[in-house]
Amino acid sequence: MTGKKVAVGLSGGVDSAVSAALLKEQGYDVIGVTMANWDKSLHFDTPIPDSCYGPCEGESLEAVATIAEVLDIPYKIFDLSDAYRDNIISYFKREYMCGRTPNPCVRCNFKMKFGLLFEKARAELGTELFATGHYARIIEENGRFYLAKALNTAKDQSYFLQMLKRDWLRHIIFPLGEMTKDEVRATAKKFALPVAEKEESQDFMGGKHAVLFEDEPIKEGNIVDENGKILGRHKGIIHYTIGQRKGLGISNPKPLFVLKIDAEKNEVVVTEKEHLFSNGLEGAELNLLDDIENPNEFKALVKIRQKHKECPATVSILEGGRFKVVFETPQLSVTPGQAVAIYREDGILIGGGIIEEGI
Repeated sequence: MTGKKVAVGLSGGVDSAVSAALLKEQGYDVIGVTMANWDKSLHFDTPIPDSCYGPCEGESLEAVATIAEVLDIPYKIFDLSDAYRDNIISYFKREYMCGRTPNPCVRCNFKMKFGLLFEKARAELGTELFATGHYARIIEENGRFYLAKALNTAKDQSYFLQMLKRDWLRHIIFPLGEMTKDEVRATAKKFALPVAEKEESQDFMGGKHAVLFEDEPIKEGNIVDENGKILGRHKGIIHYTIGQRKGLGISNPKPLFVLKIDAEKNEVVVTEKEHLFSNGLEGAELNLLDDIENPNEFKALVKIRQKHKECPATVSILEGGRFKVVFETPQLSVTPGQAVAIYREDGILIGGGIIEEGI
């Protein structure tokens, strides 16, 4: 592989920086690439330092420049703010306004990082390969490429990569797939990277996504029980998700949780915890990364959110990219709009899709 040209997606954090350092050490021709996503037509000035999007983007771009200088590698920043607005921000807002809870990271990996960013790098820089600091693995067996969980399962990020296309896998490298976070930080110190002790970056908006809706007609509405009895008022459906307990502002002898968000009625339906369990789910936008012998019914392990422990289930592939999952034991808070990842017993990612509803 010596001399092969690889684009490394640099975010300004320790994981991507170490990935670039390791690949350079291994003899690759490394070029750092970064997306500039912040659409300044969205007028909010609230600093969101834990976010990967927003007014603090300039700090990350400065960190990227410093990392590239320390590693003595070229780098290029691609302004993808228009595409990010159209593919991620608009999708995110639309989903919340429909009463669903989107996962922008899954969509960003598919549409932006491994999609448009690598496409730009390949076209403009001639890179053959693409690498990131994700904790996941690419495994080659008999000329076939598979996406698998990281050996360090506590840090595994394969859930966020479920929508990647199968034919992309042969071009992808995950240098951290067999490392622990402590090993990554130690490696960063070895290479004298200034981000060795940098704190973990957080999610899309650091939990502060309401600022994206400042120009939207967010209306208050009723919080009701399963029988339609009004228990209180909500401050707008964008502030709620399935399974949520905190911030409801209502009292009850037993704790209440969000069961459903009814966008048409502008209502948040709440219930007691025992009613939050589902026997399965129906999903759409199925993306397969592995061959299935019996698509009508096969056993797998499924993960319905990043922090969910995979559970045994039976999966059936339906028409039009739809699929059905039946859990061996009922699962808590199946959330429309969230992604579901489907794994083999050995940690190979079979694929994934988007949850439509719990059943």
